[in-house]
Amino acid sequence: MIVHPSDEDPVAIEGSEALGGPIGRYARNIGWWLPVRVLIIITAMTYALGYLLDFSCRATGWAAPGRYEHLCYSDIPPLYSLRGFADGYLPYLQTPVGGQPLEYPVLTGIFMQISAMVTNVVTNIVTSVDSARTFFDVNVTLLFIPLVITVIATAMTVRRRPWDALMVAAAPTMILAATINWDLLPLAFSGVAFVLWSRKHQFSAGLLLGLAIAAKFYPLIFLAGFLLLTIRTGKWKAFGQLMLGTAIAWLAVNIPFMIANLDGWSYFYLFSKVRGEDFGSPWFAMTQWGIHGVPADYLNTVATGSFIVLAASIAILVLAAKRRPRLPQVLFLLIAAFVLTNKVYSPQYVLWLIPLAVLARPKWRDFLIWQVGELIYFGAIWWFLVGYGVNDAKGLTPQLYAAATFIHIAATIYFAVMVIRDIVQPEHDPIRTDGFADDTDDPAGGVFDKAPDVFVLGGSSSAR
Repeated sequence: MIVHPSDEDPVAIEGSEALGGPIGRYARNIGWWLPVRVLIIITAMTYALGYLLDFSCRATGWAAPGRYEHLCYSDIPPLYSLRGFADGYLPYLQTPVGGQPLEYPVLTGIFMQISAMVTNVVTNIVTSVDSARTFFDVNVTLLFIPLVITVIATAMTVRRRPWDALMVAAAPTMILAATINWDLLPLAFSGVAFVLWSRKHQFSAGLLLGLAIAAKFYPLIFLAGFLLLTIRTGKWKAFGQLMLGTAIAWLAVNIPFMIANLDGWSYFYLFSKVRGEDFGSPWFAMTQWGIHGVPADYLNTVATGSFIVLAASIAILVLAAKRRPRLPQVLFLLIAAFVLTNKVYSPQYVLWLIPLAVLARPKWRDFLIWQVGELIYFGAIWWFLVGYGVNDAKGLTPQLYAAATFIHIAATIYFAVMVIRDIVQPEHDPIRTDGFADDTDDPAGGVFDKAPDVFVLGGSSSAR
């Protein structure tokens, strides 16, 4: 048996009226149209829509100001030449003359290099095509694979609720931001890691998590969430297997590049450390309102310290809650705390949170409220950049851009508050009130699911 949102979610019920109403008794035997197959088709349709929305930029070669005015900016085409892929330079091992090393983790760089190799083959066969546009098209084609994996993994993690993954496939910001950068890669690796963990394959989950960290830094924070629930349950062997797999996979990918060229490999980490306050962060937004910003010498301390304070608060919540939080709830809160306190919030960072939000609180109303806040910011950042640093250009004022930044922050906090409410009052948790909680209390939790607590802050232990 699976849960149908059109049976239990008010927004899904209303939305289903356009397709004939909630699913009926006879329609449940849908033959070939299994949830995963339908999700793949919908994912392809929404991804194609996002690609079509990029056409105005593609036609002009992503020239300014059109790339901002039409909300179709992408990092992919300019980095093809700026990081040496067009000239055959190998990432991390070689640096273009007058350029800079690649500012991405190794697995993302490998993906970019594969795309560049495919682009080279295509442009050698069809000499009339533009190489930067072809590089973009190749990346869009290849990135569809991790997007599909992410959607399927979300559906498989909570097996009784596969239709919740429709939120991932149809999220407005997924449509708009999927091809800005290469952030779909860590989503896919993390998604498969969650599926494997939910099936109690801890070491294999660690291997995939290690690959996710090798593609982007933020999945490293997931380990803190696993650790907190391990402290409550005492499942140290499972946590050790996860850590071992994570370390092996990350080292296997990174060590060859560390040995070959340590400076090229380490540039991403140095770049992240020395960069200042940037777009999307509260630290940058304050300065646009005329508020004195954090001095550059203290920004790392303030940003990191703010995250640590929020993470410590989440830890107290997780360890003190009368009923142990579900794994996706903990992970969402930690990543939300990270993006809200980080020195930069690029528009595509919202992708990091989408699968976690769906697994943590699969309610369409709250999900769409959060998405509206993110859409406001998505439009604001590009319209702000139309005039940023350009004399007499017409763009969004710094004050309005700062307001949009705080709207996105408020929307994320709103969703986080709803997740916290579910933790404090489990009777509001959609997963724990869908009629299957007696079978699996935390379907994504793996060894945590229904495990007895061995430690609860304050000593109020529960059976699960």
